[in-house]
Amino acid sequence: MSTPLIHGKDGIYTSPRDPISLPKDPTVSMISFLFRDIAAISKIPALVDAETGYTLTFSDLRTQVFKLSQALLNLNISKNDVVLILSPNSILFPVCFFAIVNIGAIAATANPQYTVNELAKQVLDVNPRLIITIHEHYDKIKNFGLPCVILSPKTSTFVDRKANSPIWYYQELIKSDDTPEVLTWPLVLQTDAAAILFSSGTTGSSKGVVLTHRNFISSALMSTSDQDTFNDPKNVFLCFLPMFHVFGLSTILYAQLQRGNTVVVMARYEIEKVLMAIETYKVTHLYVAPPVIVAFVKQSEIVKMHDVSCLREIGIGAAPLGKDVMEECAKVFPQAAVYQGYGMTETCGAISIESRKAKTSRPSGSTGVLDPGVEARIIDTHTMKPLPPSKTGEIHIRGSNVMQGYFKNEKATNETIDDQGWLHTGDLGYFDEEGQLFVVDRIKELIKCKGFQVAPAELEELLLSHPKIKDAAVIGLADAEAGEVPIAYVVPSFINSLTEEEVKNFIAKQVAPFKRLRTVIFVDDIPKSASGKILRRELRQKLMSKL
Repeated sequence: MSTPLIHGKDGIYTSPRDPISLPKDPTVSMISFLFRDIAAISKIPALVDAETGYTLTFSDLRTQVFKLSQALLNLNISKNDVVLILSPNSILFPVCFFAIVNIGAIAATANPQYTVNELAKQVLDVNPRLIITIHEHYDKIKNFGLPCVILSPKTSTFVDRKANSPIWYYQELIKSDDTPEVLTWPLVLQTDAAAILFSSGTTGSSKGVVLTHRNFISSALMSTSDQDTFNDPKNVFLCFLPMFHVFGLSTILYAQLQRGNTVVVMARYEIEKVLMAIETYKVTHLYVAPPVIVAFVKQSEIVKMHDVSCLREIGIGAAPLGKDVMEECAKVFPQAAVYQGYGMTETCGAISIESRKAKTSRPSGSTGVLDPGVEARIIDTHTMKPLPPSKTGEIHIRGSNVMQGYFKNEKATNETIDDQGWLHTGDLGYFDEEGQLFVVDRIKELIKCKGFQVAPAELEELLLSHPKIKDAAVIGLADAEAGEVPIAYVVPSFINSLTEEEVKNFIAKQVAPFKRLRTVIFVDDIPKSASGKILRRELRQKLMSKL
């Protein structure tokens, strides 16, 4: 590894990891890169359905991707056309995604939990030529007047006789048995757009993030740069994080498949089913969002009922998680390395990650050092000047993984990416003297109390350390005297097991006076995005409706 540049010229931090080598040929797409060593991995399981055990080898995956690619061309889907995928996780999700981008079209993904109105807005934004979905979600999109492909494991008898647009079935589209080994696809460049993923919109309306083939290849190489070997059949990843989100799609699915690793696919997270899948398929690597770690810690007795000794690594991302909770998780899984990473939709996932090799070290609470090829700087939000180690400011990122921009939103793009190529993340953080990056919170989520800044994530970490608290979220409440005061939404482990005063006193003993909770509201659950980020905007709206 190279020597870390802790605070170099212009306050730029670089990665101590060995650099990645991107394909020099501009015509190498993310699909040709994915299957670049197909001969060596053809018989290795690529995708496994956790519920049924149905498996696609890498050879099978390539065949199905190529068949669907040809079918899409036959449906007159052309380069740069947008195809919208509205589906939960399944083996067919990556087949569809890869087939779309293979022909130079652009895959847009939608959250299956979206309402008709939310989907209508997204359809209006991206103007897709085709929608790929499942029977259960067809009613949501049937009135959009767009052609549709229904995903089904076999030819279905489902027919919408009132449909105004054509409907095809996946199995019918790929039923041809004669798929030649060499096919001619539209010319696709690394700089071409591959996907439009919508940011979570936790603090405002979501925006379409345009990611290129080069972004995906870069992020994949960054994410797997310190894995031990290529094409190790013993590397098995479990993916229940949604594939419509960058964490599931880029960091798990694409990054691991291009490495020759196996991905076991689950439709959704359920703690019992996750533990059963780990045991059944000998899962070695698990990537999760913080709520899953909290569940493992709070329900450790359930974990002990399963043989999870095969699990070697647990990677955490999507939102900051304190080291105390990580240390508790490490006790639940003593044989596994527990580490944290940091990424964004706008960086195709990868930014920084803790070392996977330090299996005996204690979690630091940092998100590790920068991924190879990533540059960063910490900028004072008032002076806009770079800051030295241990000083908190806005995190700026630059690298080949940074998005092309926001879809048809030049104003938002220019506000986010400056003329030097720096992505202004909107996240607050700092580097320590060893080059470890600590993410504190979102700038827009900071609570300004009596002139001091209060990070909700800090209070949430303390709340989650309470044995009787299952989940928690903190937001700011406008106050005439203090400006804002912190209030907490708390999910107790058991009904009526806590009082407001108990929670207030628990926090008051551990923080400065300006950080003390003004109000505690007990709720059944905390609203979160699909990636596990707290939807504070919803909590604020709920609070305002009661005032």
